[in-house]
Amino acid sequence: MALSNIVLVGAGGLGREVLFQLWEINKVDEKYNILGFVDDDENLIGTNINGIPVIGRISDLIDFSEDLCVAVCIANPAVRRYVVNLLSKNTNIRFPSIIAPDLRCSDYVRFGKGCIISFSNIITIDIKIMDFVLISNACTIGHDSVIHEFATIYNAVNISGNVKIGSCTEIGTGTKIIQGISVGDNTVLGAGSVVVHNIPHACTAVGIPARPIKYHN
Repeated sequence: MALSNIVLVGAGGLGREVLFQLWEINKVDEKYNILGFVDDDENLIGTNINGIPVIGRISDLIDFSEDLCVAVCIANPAVRRYVVNLLSKNTNIRFPSIIAPDLRCSDYVRFGKGCIISFSNIITIDIKIMDFVLISNACTIGHDSVIHEFATIYNAVNISGNVKIGSCTEIGTGTKIIQGISVGDNTVLGAGSVVVHNIPHACTAVGIPARPIKYHN
């Protein structure tokens, strides 16, 4: 079976971590031929990062004329959404979900396209992970939770059962969210927050317990 050509968008830390995931995936079931990174940092173009070339700018993929898988390795939800919308103009591009092989989850977890699910995560049962969600290392997500599109969940976050995370929301490292909570769209939860009340849309919330400290336009 032919390998799928794949390009990683973003040659920073997250891109290198996703590269490691692809290497580990290929050890279990060889799927991907890694063509390289693309990045808009002109200083990186033409260099090699961990043995993988930076082959051009992000916009170069718009005219790519062959079937291509793309992993968008950008943590910022708004930027990730912008890049996805840009590259979706090219019908040759597919966005597979890149899921670390050590994920523990039931058969009753639904993943959308373009997700990045990193190492040592536990995602239990009857959970929906929408399109282009990023879940970093060592997180837990409890039953009946829904993570909406383009959310970013950083390392070591614990999400209890029946939690709703809004689209384009960022959940900071080490955050804990009790059961039944809703977190709005376009919201940022600061690292180490403990969430015991619903958090509204378009705000930054921090603390124990987490409370909004500012609202975004």
